[in-house]
Amino acid sequence: MAKNEAFSQYLQARRGLVSPEDVGLGGFGRRRVPGLRREEVAGLAGISVDYYVRLEQGKDHHPSPQILDALARALRLDPPSTLHLHRLARPDFVAVAGVEETAGVDIGLSHLLMTLGHVPAFVQDRFMNVLAANPLAVALSPRNKAGTNMLREAFLDPAERELYEDWEQVMAEATAGLRASVGERVRDPALEALVSDLSKSSAYFLQLWARHDVRPKVAGKRLLHHPLVGDMELFHEKLAVTGTDGHLLVIHHAEPGSRSELALQRLAANLPQAD
Repeated sequence: MAKNEAFSQYLQARRGLVSPEDVGLGGFGRRRVPGLRREEVAGLAGISVDYYVRLEQGKDHHPSPQILDALARALRLDPPSTLHLHRLARPDFVAVAGVEETAGVDIGLSHLLMTLGHVPAFVQDRFMNVLAANPLAVALSPRNKAGTNMLREAFLDPAERELYEDWEQVMAEATAGLRASVGERVRDPALEALVSDLSKSSAYFLQLWARHDVRPKVAGKRLLHHPLVGDMELFHEKLAVTGTDGHLLVIHHAEPGSRSELALQRLAANLPQAD
């Protein structure tokens, strides 16, 4: 039976991120490599060293849920990361392609995007490809244009670095969000191509991807430095589109009556008028 490479890589990466001090094992002097030793993880999880080595090498395809939970505790995984560990431990999940991706969005959703013309709104798939966007979303950032991959543009376009006040944090969250959204589909050719491309082009992406952080995409607030209308503090909401394979409706909006709302209105006023 083939090795479960994704599960193996995840265990190795997360083991390297836990310091001995994090788990009460300090006082052993300086180490040549960061993180816990295999025998330390095994001890914390209450399993034999030999069995843990087999797990980390991807040679055991049937760890029980109890073993996985023990490993999650030993590696200090949060709930999303623990769920990711359980998914990766099942090779049958890794091979499942899921629902067929569509080339675009439902006509009703397209109409909704235009109805939301006063706020930037777009639809993205689980790999952060933009499937459809309204004009204000594209005016906010060209990377929101349909047909682009948001993550690729965000890492490689210098203008995107200037747009965000906290670009590095935004990229860290986006990378962890990508891992969460693809879940068990870590061998999907589309994901492999995207990761390969970004790993060759961005040292920062390579560093973040190697951490194997998993955080679902959530709502939040960002300070943006827009070249046309200046600073805007915008909230973003990410809403699941039912009946699709991981599509999200993303909406940006400002606090009512705020300077940011006025800036967003100025941006909308600069849009080309439809004939």
